Amino acid sequence: MIVEISKLRKLSEQCLANERLDPELANWLGDALHGYLCRRYRTVEEALGLRFPQGGVPWWREEAIRRRDAVLRRMAECFFAELSPTAQAKKIWTITSRYAASAWRFDRDRSEPPTTYRGTVKEFVWTAFDSGATMPICERQLRNILGR
Repeated sequence: MIVEISKLRKLSEQCLANERLDPELANWLGDALHGYLCRRYRTVEEALGLRFPQGGVPWWREEAIRRRDAVLRRMAECFFAELSPTAQAKKIWTITSRYAASAWRFDRDRSEPPTTYRGTVKEFVWTAFDSGATMPICERQLRNILGR
């Protein structure tokens, strides 16, 4: 499914830049849309190969979760490497909970973090919240993420 998302992103970039579409990608998209219009597929997502198991996590949510988890792991490495995963989780939970209760409501509509956050733990926190995945998350879930 990651391959399909990459193809769609590339097509989107080409369209937005008014570029000629890559012939291979154009054929892939044309075949998918044709299959949808001919009712071989029930949804456009299915036609594009964006399937997920019954009751499973949609591709866009899974992508957001992966992005958030990577940011949280990187934050732990950069700022709390000397702590155990349990202590890291507790520290990150405290920071993210406070951010959720205070600054996120002002920062949520930004396309990038405030310049004052650059190079600080707040830049990572903003990026985790901006991922689109649920934030803040509980200490237990943070321990699971940081333990990987």
